[in-house]
Amino acid sequence: MIHLRHKLMRESFELDVDVEVPNTGITGVFGESGSGKTTLLRCIAGLEQEDGLPVHKRNVGYVFQDPTLFPHLTVRGNIEYGARRATTHRVDSAPVVDMLGIGSLLDRRPDSLSGGEAQRVAIAAALLRSPDIVLMDEPLASLDRRRKDELLPYFDRLHDELAVPVIYVSHDIDEISRLCDHLILLEDGKVSACGDLFDVVSRVDVPMLSGQNAGVVLWATPVSHEDGLTRFDFGDGEIWAPGEFAVGRKPMRLRVAASDVSIARERPAQTTIQNVIRATIEAVHGVNAATALVRLGIGNQDLLAQVTNRSVRRLGLVPGDRVFAQVKSVTVRH
Repeated sequence: MIHLRHKLMRESFELDVDVEVPNTGITGVFGESGSGKTTLLRCIAGLEQEDGLPVHKRNVGYVFQDPTLFPHLTVRGNIEYGARRATTHRVDSAPVVDMLGIGSLLDRRPDSLSGGEAQRVAIAAALLRSPDIVLMDEPLASLDRRRKDELLPYFDRLHDELAVPVIYVSHDIDEISRLCDHLILLEDGKVSACGDLFDVVSRVDVPMLSGQNAGVVLWATPVSHEDGLTRFDFGDGEIWAPGEFAVGRKPMRLRVAASDVSIARERPAQTTIQNVIRATIEAVHGVNAATALVRLGIGNQDLLAQVTNRSVRRLGLVPGDRVFAQVKSVTVRH
């Protein structure tokens, strides 16, 4: 485990973090603007001298929101510069270049790269420093939707192949759900929740995970195709999602937003909704005067449904009830 213990006082802000996170995989840091996400990364990197340990004594790779590349060097020169700064052993550049798909860019200069290409080069330079930990500060935030979609598969490869732990800051819950294994929620400089991603995102008692951020991540295995859809098996049922994903591959992540789940007492006889799943109500939590979050157990996994308090009263929804969850939309991690 990695122990993150950082305390920083400023006139109008205090950061006070004391948590342990895994030393493998990707740990997400999620919170609203001003919650202290970037300040936490700066503390880890030594850019905020709250404990006196200088930057050059911390073997950290840092990827910023806007790529920081030397304009007078080629892509090859930029990543070789990163390799020369390795404080332990030199990393073989070939696997990193292949993983990030930058082989065809090596002789180009930064001003000829797209935003997504430049970010991939910046990540390569950070990895080739052979860091003990990689910090990523909203690396997709400055990209438009198309560039972000182009870059996300490379981040999937980082998640699957990278041995170095990553701390990944983002304000996009879908991005966090797709890429991360562990999650820290920051609110006003304090940790409001920390733990396994799948457990944390399904909580109904954390205000920042209500509203548009409410939802869950499911593990499910693609088993068949029909009419442009893929049927996924999650052990205690099935769920259909748009697209054709390779059958028989390892389980994939499915993100289901709470706003896309409704509840019925009886199985609908005729409906356009593809996914109707038997579920058990585990918790009902009022979010505000109008809405509530209902956590639904489906085998050993959970769904969240965002419904009105009026519907909760009208249907008499209480923990332990057996109901049907109607899932309108599913996002699959490619």
